[in-house]
Amino acid sequence: MEWIYLILAGILEIFWATCLKLSNGFTILKFSILTITGMVFSFVFLAQATKILPLGTSYAIWTGIGALGSVIIGIILFKEVFTLPKVLFVTLLLIGIIGLKVTSSH
Repeated sequence: MEWIYLILAGILEIFWATCLKLSNGFTILKFSILTITGMVFSFVFLAQATKILPLGTSYAIWTGIGALGSVIIGIILFKEVFTLPKVLFVTLLLIGIIGLKVTSSH
């Protein structure tokens, strides 16, 4: 169950980061509220995951999922530049996330 909590926390990190962008510096109330709500629930799920999983593994995977998802959302939703170096580094990030999961003792 702790891995499900961690994955949900990561997905919610993508959600709140996207809403943060859409809030335009907290000037759009709807997206500002969604950002803060997403942050709270993301931290709640991360806290649940760290009850069992090691902190370093949990935090690295949580931020990795958030970073990877935010890059993908940025490219798709916000038409951010998609370059070969970006693909390379996102791939390395994904490999790191998978490596941490595979080598975790839980």
